[in-house]
Formats: sequence, C-alpha cells, structure tokens
Amino acid sequence: MIDQTVPAGKEIYLICDNYSTHKHERVQRWLEKNKRFHVRFTPTSASWLNMVERFFRDITQNSIRRGVFKDLEQLIMAIGDYIDGHNQNPSPSSGRPKPLTSWKGHTRSGGLE
Repeated sequence: MIDQTVPAGKEIYLICDNYSTHKHERVQRWLEKNKRFHVRFTPTSASWLNMVERFFRDITQNSIRRGVFKDLEQLIMAIGDYIDGHNQNPSPSSGRPKPLTSWKGHTRSGGLE
C-alpha cells in the first residue's frame, strides 16, 4: 500500500522498534529486493520514542494507575474519557525527529542518512 501511494523515485524510511521479527531473514530479503525502502531501528529499551507507547504511558499514568474499577466496563469508560479529553485539545506531531547525536543512522540535523 505504501509503495503504491508514494510517488516513484521517492525513498521510503521505516522507523521500527528493535523487535527481532523486523530483522528476520525474510524481511531482509524483501528489503534487498525493494531498494527504496530503508529501515531504521529505535534504540533498544527506548519505548519512549514510540508515539503509541507514549500515549499508552499517558493513559496509564493519568487515568488508570491509581483508579479503582469495579468491572471491565468502568475501566473501558475511564480510558474512553481520557481519550475524549485528550482529543479536545490535540497537538499534531511535526513528523520530524529532533536532532540526535547518538542514534545510528541519523545526522546531527535530524535527517536520516
């Protein structure tokens, strides 16, 4: 799907966590055949870089951790209330990483090599 929607000639960078399946031999063979795809991996134990993981952390810290829920429905409602509140004041991601000096594959300006 990505290959079909991104104009031909454009490079495609995929940012993945260090989960071993992303480095599997079949994945490596596919990447070898699809040269415009480039994979960069987040550092090990760096879930704070993953926006979804950050959002789950926020729900846990701000809504669930010290809550008392009598049943699953109450827990689901608390999560839904948190999401509704979060969506009332959304802030878009810039889509560009901040400059890093120690992440392999990155330049000091924040661009991918």
